[in-house]
Amino acid sequence: MFIAFFTIFIVTVGLLFISKVKYKELLSNVDKKIFPLKELIPISLFILDSIRWSFNTRYDNSIEVKLGELYEAPNARYFLKLYWANKIALVIVVLLIGIFFGVLMEPVDSGFTFFLIIAAALSFYLPDRELEEKVKNRRIQMLIDFPEFLNKLALLVNAGMTISGAIEKITIDARNLGISVKRTLYGELEKTWNEIKLGKSEIKAYEDFAKRCRLPEITRFTSVLIQNLRRGSTELVAILKLQSVECWISRKNAARILGEEAETKLLFPMMLMLVALLIIVIAPSVMQLQGF
Repeated sequence: MFIAFFTIFIVTVGLLFISKVKYKELLSNVDKKIFPLKELIPISLFILDSIRWSFNTRYDNSIEVKLGELYEAPNARYFLKLYWANKIALVIVVLLIGIFFGVLMEPVDSGFTFFLIIAAALSFYLPDRELEEKVKNRRIQMLIDFPEFLNKLALLVNAGMTISGAIEKITIDARNLGISVKRTLYGELEKTWNEIKLGKSEIKAYEDFAKRCRLPEITRFTSVLIQNLRRGSTELVAILKLQSVECWISRKNAARILGEEAETKLLFPMMLMLVALLIIVIAPSVMQLQGF
């Protein structure tokens, strides 16, 4: 076991020394909050390049879509490569720690080896779970904010403002209040408005907005806006109000689901508290019966 640990450690250090310079420019702008194992990522990138991983499997495509939703679609392939590298780096760290403890515990039995394999497999799977949670939370947050945005838009359009003018006012108000930084929906709206200011057509900007958000409610909303821009509609305000009502229902359903998930997460801690309470109540009686 000591020889295995020493060999893996030397190989890891050697690969780090070789690859750090090679990928220095690629990793210069990587955020450690997103990829906490940034220092070990060069090793993983070297391994991926050595085996010539294509990043074109069904799994890669699924992960790329999620990363594109979180970090903008044009950068998705770059983030996919870093995501893979971070996963491999995590597995390397787990194996090194596991083998180190194995050295301290020698001789090592088959049970420890099985545990180490399971730990490595989990470390490879957990980032996928975390990514799924980030995407889910992002969509829920947008779903919660969307009905309020629709109400504001309907009121402003009903007051005589154009769609673009109403979105501009909502965006500026959100920026002044600092909401666009904290709330994903308003951040995406600000991005959309900036694109329009820089010359992108409204139709293309709204289409890209829907692609980034990936919510059915927002897709229907942008379809209404695009149809209004192309053909015109005298019932735009009524449609927006109807969509707002539907979105409030979706928001209530999302809140109910979140509540049910919270109850499920609290179940295990409550069971532990119950067991602790039973021990506190029963232990004195047991000790008394045993003559303590």
